[in-house]
Amino acid sequence: MEQQQNTQRNAVMTILICFLIALIEGIDLQSAGVAAAGVSAHFGLDKSSLGLFFSAAILGLLPGGLIGGRLGDRIGRKKVLIIAVALFGLFSILTAWVTSYSGLLFARFMTGLGLGAALPNLVALASESVSDKARGRAISLMYCGMPIGGIAVSLLASTQLAADWKVIFYVGGILPLMVIPLMMAFLPESRAFLATQQSADTTQQSKFSDLFNQYFRMPTILLWVGYFFTMMVVYMLLNWLPSLLMELGFQKKDATMVQMFFSVGAFVGTIVLGLLVDHWKMKNVILLMYSGIILGLIALNSFSTVQAMYFAGALVGCFTIGGQMVLYALGSQVYPTQMRGTGVGTAMTVGRFGAMAGPAVAGQFLAMGNGATGLIATCIPGIIIAAVLILILLGTMQKRAQAQA
Repeated sequence: MEQQQNTQRNAVMTILICFLIALIEGIDLQSAGVAAAGVSAHFGLDKSSLGLFFSAAILGLLPGGLIGGRLGDRIGRKKVLIIAVALFGLFSILTAWVTSYSGLLFARFMTGLGLGAALPNLVALASESVSDKARGRAISLMYCGMPIGGIAVSLLASTQLAADWKVIFYVGGILPLMVIPLMMAFLPESRAFLATQQSADTTQQSKFSDLFNQYFRMPTILLWVGYFFTMMVVYMLLNWLPSLLMELGFQKKDATMVQMFFSVGAFVGTIVLGLLVDHWKMKNVILLMYSGIILGLIALNSFSTVQAMYFAGALVGCFTIGGQMVLYALGSQVYPTQMRGTGVGTAMTVGRFGAMAGPAVAGQFLAMGNGATGLIATCIPGIIIAAVLILILLGTMQKRAQAQA
């Protein structure tokens, strides 16, 4: 009984602290989009250069996810998470101090490196703190911190306090540094990770090549491509949504409010889809998620009033960010404990290639004189491809589960 209470207490503490870190990640991930106008004016950036500014942090996410996930499997989720949080906190502050465009890109790259290293360990810690049946809820409760962080930074951007764009990055840097002592004192290491390390049957560390053995090769490839196309659209919207809305004729304050409703929808979607992961067949959740993304993109292109655009922003936020959480939950189901950090982290890294390409391609697309409406419409085929591949992955997993039964 006492052991069960300790396990529950550790699970609550793990999810709570991971939620706080995810909230801060949400602030940092959306800080570039919210501060874009001020950064652009300060450094004299055109749309193409602004796209590279957005992509610099996402470029850092690539090695961050790969290295962070791998190290998490080797030395522990907690240690790597503390290092990652310190890294993105320090370089978020440095973003406000740089005096050159090259320095700006470097600071954002290093911020992204820390953010990327943190996320696979957040997913692993949350998923391993509870039973398999509660995994979707645990990840959704942790991950809903991200949209709440997005709401917070959008509200901050609408106040006089954020008239100076540097304030956004100061907030995104100071908060993570304040959380580190809390992590060191109260965040427990994953029990599943510790058990794996102590098990005589798993003393041999998993290898990166295990992702491509006979059992995991096809699921890995399908998961990678599904992550790529989904995150390409998610990060294009995270970074460009306010600018796209202003391109469509909306005022800056209205565009910022749509971004806030995007984050509100993301919060709702993360919670609701997380609950559905534990109670519905994953196939039905995936169909709902990708159908919702497509409807949201169509709504962004179709609505013309501010109030209707609030709804469109909430709709697309619900299913893009909430859907991202679903993919993380799916990734944690594909791989066993000893390679979960590596598997999820590597899939996230591949997804970051799409996340990096999305904002950069959007910048080039707009710089060539194409409109925001055309850009939003071009996202739909990629979402359809991702949906088909993830459904194939689920079919593959189901067949193998039946073969093992």
